Amino acid sequence: MTDATTMFSCAKCGCTNCEKGEIRTTGSGVSRFLNLQNQKFGFMACEACGYTEFYRMDGKGGLGTVFDVLTN
Repeated sequence: MTDATTMFSCAKCGCTNCEKGEIRTTGSGVSRFLNLQNQKFGFMACEACGYTEFYRMDGKGGLGTVFDVLTN
């Protein structure tokens, strides 16, 4: 299996070096009111120009949501 960073090419400048990571955000409705960060996204950011692409990741809820509730 090939790592996605080895296939990266920036859509803006064509650079092939990137930083990757993930973020969590709140959804809408009750999850937003309770600050439950149940939306998970992976990102790839170009090291040259900073252009960033986000990708939705599976795995809503579960143990991460329990920790979000306990730490808020």
